[in-house]
Amino acid sequence: MNRRLLHPGRRLTNPALPLAARRAHGYLVRMERADKIAPSILSADFARLGEEVARVERAGADLIHFDVMDGHFVPNISIGVPVLESLRKVTRLPLDAHLMIENPEKYVEVFVKAGANSVSVHAEVCKDIPAMAKRLHDLGARASIGINPETDVERVLPFAEHLDMILIMSVHPGFGGQGFIPAALDKLRIVRRELDRRGLALDIEIDGGVKLGNIADVKAAGANVFVSGSGIFGHPDYTAIINQMRDKIAHAGASVRK
Repeated sequence: MNRRLLHPGRRLTNPALPLAARRAHGYLVRMERADKIAPSILSADFARLGEEVARVERAGADLIHFDVMDGHFVPNISIGVPVLESLRKVTRLPLDAHLMIENPEKYVEVFVKAGANSVSVHAEVCKDIPAMAKRLHDLGARASIGINPETDVERVLPFAEHLDMILIMSVHPGFGGQGFIPAALDKLRIVRRELDRRGLALDIEIDGGVKLGNIADVKAAGANVFVSGSGIFGHPDYTAIINQMRDKIAHAGASVRK
């Protein structure tokens, strides 16, 4: 029996991980495809990053989305291992590392050891998706593959049974605060339909331009992990905006089930 059908994302905890990462291990063994809100710290106030993470954790966020950019794969440079390692010490939430970098195979281990619970690498720079997924699983992390707006879903779908999540970019990666690309909705529908057809209970993460005004459409199209940067950190009350997003998601889910 294919364990992926019954236990997507189930892993043994890596004892080398920091304590807080092991406390977040429930994220790795969660069986149901729950809806999850993932604030992207790229839009947070970096002068008080630890406080910002604590605020969204108290507000009800499900995980922290951590964008890594190298200035090569994308035209910007962001943050890296030391910052992730520091945040691991101040939050029990799962850390969702999104590696927008070239040669990700050289760096996935250090990010997992620093405390990342889930790692997304991009199909555009991943030569062997099954091998990358196996390596991440062996390290004790969830394996995710991302695709840019111009990349066809067929670049990742043939390897879905090896993965825990597929990440659909709804902006061109590199900078926060961009507008949502509507064509991403069609990609979500295609991916969710194919995963359902094959009986694969993977998460589908959407990243880029997700805000209160479009999160219901994104949910209805098939996403269940919602990355939002300025849509959350640009709001004065994190609890209020996350609760409003959950309400939109719940109503969208009810509409889909009808």
